[in-house]
Amino acid sequence: MNSNRKREYLTPDEVEKLIAAAKSNRWGQRDATMLLTTYRHGLRASEVCALEWHDLDFARAEMHVRRAKNGKPSVHPIRGDELRALRRLQREQEPKSQWVFTTERGGPMAPNSLGKLVKRLSGALGFSVHPHMLRHACGFKLANDGHDTRLIQDYLGHKSISNTVRYTELSATKFKNVWR
Repeated sequence: MNSNRKREYLTPDEVEKLIAAAKSNRWGQRDATMLLTTYRHGLRASEVCALEWHDLDFARAEMHVRRAKNGKPSVHPIRGDELRALRRLQREQEPKSQWVFTTERGGPMAPNSLGKLVKRLSGALGFSVHPHMLRHACGFKLANDGHDTRLIQDYLGHKSISNTVRYTELSATKFKNVWR
């Protein structure tokens, strides 16, 4: 855990600030969309960097999520704002590539490049984070929204429920009606 932070996840407000900061970059559309996609789907850095256009079904607003670390693959819905951002990214991508998030030369972004981006953006905002904290932010958001642990497990692609319970254990939602 980073010594400057007490928790290993971002709040939804912090995620929004990070995405907003990314929009002002030279590659703002790509960077902001990459951060949004990483957060919304609880992707690891390697998973978002490996995302290819054929993994997206724009007509059905769905994404086939291929998980690393022997995780369970799944199909996730893509919400409207993310769908529009991905369509725009595809239209404007130069050079055209099979990968969604690319470098200037059209190759896939590297996970360490995403790490440097997140570190630079968060540092400018006054906090220091790493890309995996977006995955944790997704898990905690789902838990705080009251979603079932098994649903969160499937959504994040965890083979074992023991990797998922951390999100529901720290969720304040479960105590919401204790003093009613």
